[in-house]
Amino acid sequence: MVKIARPTRGAWLLAVEAAFVVLFLAGVAMLHVPASLMLGGVLGVVATERQMARTAGVQPRRKGAAG
Repeated sequence: MVKIARPTRGAWLLAVEAAFVVLFLAGVAMLHVPASLMLGGVLGVVATERQMARTAGVQPRRKGAAG
């Protein structure tokens, strides 16, 4: 039997946030399509930067490490 993982609180919050952004962009697209495309691009960059800030960076090498 395969158990399916239940979404965590953070996953639900991310899904709700994404739904609100999509609805907002759809509303802007009803008024002006180029504006919604520009906003979508900006929001995509912001989302990418937020995700990159959450992940752990590369650990520096120790002194005397080979390689």
